[in-house]
Amino acid sequence: MFGLIGKMRCVPGQRDALIAIMLEGTKAMPGCLSYVVAKDPAEEDAIWITEVWASEADHVASLQLPAVQDAIAKGRPLIAGFGERYTTEPVGGYGL
Repeated sequence: MFGLIGKMRCVPGQRDALIAIMLEGTKAMPGCLSYVVAKDPAEEDAIWITEVWASEADHVASLQLPAVQDAIAKGRPLIAGFGERYTTEPVGGYGL
């Protein structure tokens, strides 16, 4: 398995709009075992995205999906920057 955990900083006041876009574009991604978008409770304009994929190749392929490309195009103007980014190797757990 392949995992990613990343922090995204939103344009002030646009967090909920960006969350909606991120969730809209990620409903059918082959190889995606888990995709969670969460509000950062300590930073009003930040979100965390936690992903688990069957493989790194599945993640790379997902970036070419029309729905994902559309979400990227819609979301880009609402992104102020990126924070921490971690690659992980999930080994199991609830929901996997």
